[in-house]
Amino acid sequence: MKARAKTAAVETPAEPVGTLQEVRDEFIAEWGAIGSAWGINRTMAQIHALLLVSPALTTDEVMEELKISRGNANTNLRDLVGWGLVRSVVRKGERKEYFEAEKDVWKIFGTIVRERRRREISPAVRALENCAAKSEQLRGPDAAAFHTMINQLAEFVRLADSVTERLASASQGAVMPWALRLLK
Repeated sequence: MKARAKTAAVETPAEPVGTLQEVRDEFIAEWGAIGSAWGINRTMAQIHALLLVSPALTTDEVMEELKISRGNANTNLRDLVGWGLVRSVVRKGERKEYFEAEKDVWKIFGTIVRERRRREISPAVRALENCAAKSEQLRGPDAAAFHTMINQLAEFVRLADSVTERLASASQGAVMPWALRLLK
């Protein structure tokens, strides 16, 4: 009986999970879906994923790989350059423009945090502060409750923003030991 259990525990070699191209394609598709969930256009996220796992590519190569139009590729590449996640590369003697993604995960994180902060968090804080200022002089229990809630929301968003900004601006070496302690 013991011999039989021991034999059953021996693992057989795993079947290959697919070709590198299949896995890359799956990553690109999934990154696009994740990007959509985060409020980023699916094609933009797919282009970012493609450039993360590729050497510098031209617009034509991006179009071919993802089967997208030139306009779609150009618009999303410019947006990625605007975000600071992708940079344009000029190769000596070449007329074509190449694009490459930042490959350092920590720098990517910092860039995304700064952009989301600029595009989403700062306007939210301004809106909350504006509502708080306008509701401060209002009288009555409903107005007081509203003012208190808005102030609490503004305080929380500012705190979360401050923590996220400090995390993004810190070096990975400084943050990792702290994060590991926090997760224990």
